[in-house]
Amino acid sequence: MDSILIQLSQPLSLRSTLLNAIRTPPSISSISLGGNLHFQRRHFKLDSTKNGGTDTQRDPPFDEPAFEAERSRLDAQARKSMAEASIRDTEGASDDDPKAWKWVIRKRIWDFMESQNVAANPRPVHHRIPNFIGAMEAANRLCDLEVFRNSQCVKVNPDSPQKGVRLLTLTGGKKLLTPQPRLRTGFFSIVESGMLTPATIKEACTSVGVAKYGKPIGLDEKIKVDLIVIGSVAVDPKTGARLGKGEPSMIYLFAHNLHL
Repeated sequence: MDSILIQLSQPLSLRSTLLNAIRTPPSISSISLGGNLHFQRRHFKLDSTKNGGTDTQRDPPFDEPAFEAERSRLDAQARKSMAEASIRDTEGASDDDPKAWKWVIRKRIWDFMESQNVAANPRPVHHRIPNFIGAMEAANRLCDLEVFRNSQCVKVNPDSPQKGVRLLTLTGGKKLLTPQPRLRTGFFSIVESGMLTPATIKEACTSVGVAKYGKPIGLDEKIKVDLIVIGSVAVDPKTGARLGKGEPSMIYLFAHNLHL
């Protein structure tokens, strides 16, 4: 157990490792960015044939305040549930119980980032995929990788530390596929730079922007995804094994992606 804790905590043991993520393009398909961004190349299809509706009725105006209020409410509710789960899973648990030691690792990372002031907003980072100082620099280094340059469609999670990756995807003329936060309104939305103007492209990288400018899609779309970018709380730099924030939605997405 101790060795696992050290391995997964090591990427965040020094501030410099958050800023020095990728120096040499690797030959393997699993890559860790600064201990917080982990992305993996995988091809799959969202395969069905139900899309193609011809309804030309104009959509109602997007209610941004209502969307933000609901998003904040659901986020707070989810963080509260995860905090309760961490207490429930660790109280009286044995040292070799995976549920227990995973929460120990998560808490160690969150506490370290806050105490060393390497965390970035939204704070506190507990029960989140934590944003960190240097996230944009890590995202910029992604541009140097052949796997990103050659990708036409990139799936990126909606968490704050991956905002820079979403921006680089859209400004690079690629398709951005992003999951609906906590799968609350469906599976995915897709955003293309052709849908946007220079004034709206940055907003389109946020949860509000995806809701405003993205196109919700389901299993009736055929899409070839070239690269998947995944946020993490902790990553083992030797194996690529990751821990998320303790919410099961990522597990469902992985199962869905692998099935397709």
